[in-house]
Amino acid sequence: MTEAASADTRARVVALARTWLGTPYHHQASVRGAGCDCLGLLRGVYAGLTGLEPEVPPPYTPSWAEDLGRETLREAAARHLVPLAPAAAEPGDVLLFRWREGLPAKHCAIVAAGPPSPRMIHAYDGHAVVESWIPPTWSRRIAYAFRFPELPR
Repeated sequence: MTEAASADTRARVVALARTWLGTPYHHQASVRGAGCDCLGLLRGVYAGLTGLEPEVPPPYTPSWAEDLGRETLREAAARHLVPLAPAAAEPGDVLLFRWREGLPAKHCAIVAAGPPSPRMIHAYDGHAVVESWIPPTWSRRIAYAFRFPELPR
């Protein structure tokens, strides 16, 4: 297993994610300032930190996770990130959300701040990339958490 990121690497993740704030929502895109969806934001931050695209996803529809009936987002995250318990997530870590019990996770966000006022950076339909509070309704939907691997400076 890859070594989990240090506090310095996690701070770099948050700083880079914040450079995406205001990027318009665009399904399947991953271009800072031009357009991205939640996965595109995560892919863009990963590429910005490592210099490499983690993997190019196949074309996907808004209902792709349900259509496939698999945890495809979790599976992809596990190929590139270090899994951790959601309660252990800290700023710079990645959260995956499921909209309802029994459905696959299909939304992701980067933790920007921890308790007492937890915040996340994410993109969602109809909104530019934002940094927002994680309300209890979102907290209850957290299905998985991941940490970036330790990255060279």
